[in-house]
Amino acid sequence: MAHSEVLLIKPVEGLGGEGDQVKVRAGYARNYLLPRKVAVPVTIANRKQVEALKKRRAEREVQELSGAQELARKLEKASLAFAVTTGEGGKMFGSVTAAEIHDKLTAAGFTIDRKRILLHTPVKVLGKHTVKVRLHADVSVELPFDIVSENPIEPSAEEKAAEEKKNRKVEPRR
Repeated sequence: MAHSEVLLIKPVEGLGGEGDQVKVRAGYARNYLLPRKVAVPVTIANRKQVEALKKRRAEREVQELSGAQELARKLEKASLAFAVTTGEGGKMFGSVTAAEIHDKLTAAGFTIDRKRILLHTPVKVLGKHTVKVRLHADVSVELPFDIVSENPIEPSAEEKAAEEKKNRKVEPRR
């Protein structure tokens, strides 16, 4: 298999950041990286660009880290509440997903990518919960949220029957 050495000009997910010299398959470089101007072939002239690219990358990473830390401090103070409809016995209709958490955060004025909210399974139970929000490779926040019922919780038929049986007086036999 043919490989090519390329110099990344922009960060590529799963491959590297700007200024990195990476070895990739020739077709990937020829058909994807080079036409999109994400990378350039490694030549003597291009190697001189490496220092400028690495300097720009370091500045960008410092800026991203400080922005993520500031956003983490703001998120720690935030609290979210979801009002959901419930049925008999307090059973939820539907669930709370990462997309709904993202919508609440956006409505609260936070700009976070939905993929950064790490909720593995939708929440289907009333109560207090937490979700992990990964803002940066080095910064993540545990965000608490509450799920409450928007209508009064009515006991289920089984709970009613158990309560009636408990409240029934036992009359002595004659």
